[in-house]
Amino acid sequence: MLTPLHIIFYCFALIAICSAVSVITVRNPVRSVLSLVVTFFAMSGIWMLLRAEFLSLILLLVYVGAVMTLFLFVVMMLNIDKETQREGFVRYAPLGLIIVALMIGLIVIAVGPISFGMTQMPPPLPEPAHYSNIQHVGDLLYTDYAYPFEVAGVLLLAGIIAAITLAFRGPVKRKVQNPSEQMAVRPEDRLRVIKMASEPKRGT
Repeated sequence: MLTPLHIIFYCFALIAICSAVSVITVRNPVRSVLSLVVTFFAMSGIWMLLRAEFLSLILLLVYVGAVMTLFLFVVMMLNIDKETQREGFVRYAPLGLIIVALMIGLIVIAVGPISFGMTQMPPPLPEPAHYSNIQHVGDLLYTDYAYPFEVAGVLLLAGIIAAITLAFRGPVKRKVQNPSEQMAVRPEDRLRVIKMASEPKRGT
């Protein structure tokens, strides 16, 4: 039986699919980024329907509020050559179509009617009155998934270090102080006393 919850889910799913397709089909990079933002909003709504409120809000605050804003600023500041971009698109179009066909085949095989449905994946049971989604995520993250969480943190740290190393070009006209050289300075190196005859005053 079709319920209002199903209608809301299908609306969010349709919006997510249409905006995800427009991300890779529109020619304007700014519109592509904005379409990705709409995709994130739709996925956040779906996660909210799945009672994952914490992940839904994190998707809006972190990705839409920070990451996608940064992407939008970078895209607007870059001077993208559209002719070169179109040449690359036409050049790699056959390979892209083959990869898309393979991915669709894998999705149909892995997430087909045999392994996906209400019988294989029933809806979640209603939570008690004092249920906390954030506490449940934290319990799973720091108990059952503690090792993958630490590995992900190490990988992110390695990526940050690699990005800084690749972008660093060395000091340019940098003024620094060397305390050991300052402590080793002698008075005669800073002040020189010159002996010279005094000059008579004028008018005498």
